[in-house]
Amino acid sequence: MSIVIVVIAALSALLVASIRVLREYERGVMFTLGRYSGTKGPGLILVIPVVQQVVKVDLRTVVMDVPSQDVISKDNISVKVNAVVYFRVVDPERAVIQVEDYYAATSQLAQTTLRSVLGQHELDEMLAEREKLNSDIQDILDAQTDAWGIKVSNVEIKHVDLDESMIRAIARQAEAERDRRARIILAEGEQQASEKLHQAALVMSQNPAAMQLRYLQTLAAIATDQNSTIVFPVPIELLDAFKKLVAKLDDKPADEK
Repeated sequence: MSIVIVVIAALSALLVASIRVLREYERGVMFTLGRYSGTKGPGLILVIPVVQQVVKVDLRTVVMDVPSQDVISKDNISVKVNAVVYFRVVDPERAVIQVEDYYAATSQLAQTTLRSVLGQHELDEMLAEREKLNSDIQDILDAQTDAWGIKVSNVEIKHVDLDESMIRAIARQAEAERDRRARIILAEGEQQASEKLHQAALVMSQNPAAMQLRYLQTLAAIATDQNSTIVFPVPIELLDAFKKLVAKLDDKPADEK
């Protein structure tokens, strides 16, 4: 009787040891006597103790933080750059068989790729073209990790850290650029204004009535200001008429004056 109990207990223990439950996002890479014998899951699977071994693989997206890397840009500026990589396992068999530790391998590859890609660009491109750099790094990582059954879905550069002297230099450069643009806009405005004044002068020179109308408008504008004294300019035509009158009086004989 005792032998039967021992046998039943042994079989029960063997059955319990052979049962594995894999979640929806897990897969089991099965090895039978050391040889790959298939990928199981999700759900309930049976593993023959001693004869078979199973390696669980998580298929969820992994968010991996890439440590800060020292990068020398194409224009010889030293910066510190860190990033984040999103990847997941799409082929559990290759992720287990082709590489010892796919997480560590992807991390090291991401660090070297980050330094290599950013080192080919100038600092201005690192700051202004992050989307393009993210895409370039992602394409390289995705191509190289494909043999490991890894899919790199996204790469984001988080920070580009500069030293204080470089930050001040960039600030001075930005200020100089804003001043240059302001001067150009002011010069363009002056040019357009001078062209309009020239056209207006040509029109008024051909039409004396327009000149008089402009004169009256100027007087009306002056009258609206709160000035204590207003000086009215005398039209040139009035001075010419006065000169002609004086000349006629001088030409008359003395008895007619």
